Amino acid sequence: MSIFGKKPVETLSNGSQVNQKSLKMRIWNNRGFYLMFLPVAIFVLLVYYWPMLGIRYAFYSYKLKNIHWVGMGNFVKLFSEPDFWQSFTNTLELSIIKLLLNTFAAVLISVFLNEMKNMFMKKTIQTIIYLPHFMSYAVVAAIFTLFLSPSSTGFVNETMKEWGFLSSSIDFLHSKSLWRPIFYLINMWKETGWGTVIFLATLSGINPELYEAADIDGATRLQKIMHVTLPALSNTIIVVLILNMAKVLNMFEPVFVLYNSRVYDVSDVISTYVYRKTFLTAIPDYGYSTAVGLFKSVVGCILMLICNQASKKVRGRGIM
Repeated sequence: MSIFGKKPVETLSNGSQVNQKSLKMRIWNNRGFYLMFLPVAIFVLLVYYWPMLGIRYAFYSYKLKNIHWVGMGNFVKLFSEPDFWQSFTNTLELSIIKLLLNTFAAVLISVFLNEMKNMFMKKTIQTIIYLPHFMSYAVVAAIFTLFLSPSSTGFVNETMKEWGFLSSSIDFLHSKSLWRPIFYLINMWKETGWGTVIFLATLSGINPELYEAADIDGATRLQKIMHVTLPALSNTIIVVLILNMAKVLNMFEPVFVLYNSRVYDVSDVISTYVYRKTFLTAIPDYGYSTAVGLFKSVVGCILMLICNQASKKVRGRGIM
């Protein structure tokens, strides 16, 4: 029966029935809460949903004041553009390898810190490795650009030449073969410390009786790590990987502050590709840029759904 007509009846657990208030009456009685929620709802609609109306431009050619319908033309151009597929491949490779390396390093450091008995030294090391996380990527890029510079101010080049390992300077950040390893190392230096927080929290919850039983059985420290510590971390490692796999396409700042035109082939990702097509072109086609963004969003949504199903299989509940 309509909730705007007669009052609906609710059956309680003891079998008795009570009349519910109508929807209009409940809204009126809680009008204060709805009024408090209204500014937040307006903010969400304007900031998150109103810009989504711009998706329609993915089907237009939008060059300055020349706007006309092209249908799927932008997507045909997109799928036939070698530079786009290069950036798409780079995005997946850089993101996935960075995720795996950072997770491995975070697990390794977490186990190392967990085995330390000197609490002062443990806290000191934790503080030192956490600090880079709070630095912006612009600052990090400036530091490493200075360190790796091929000029006389480059600490790495000058040190290696003094030690006799090099006869001439190496331009690390302009080398296609060296850019990716340096990118991974910089990201590990910046983010690994913060990534240990989750794993250290898991390690603190391991039952001490497991280690006592291992000691009674005569297990060495390495055997305790292999058969007690790492199995306890395995579920957390899988969950961290699953949760972060959904964000592999959202890479911009770490690449943008380090890459240059000489290493586009190995460093250009979708976000930097869109940036170049939009802001570094004499007459940009905003419709084409929107089409790239829409394609990225669709792929990201698919990855999110896949990760959600994987999360349900692993931990019994999804991520959304």
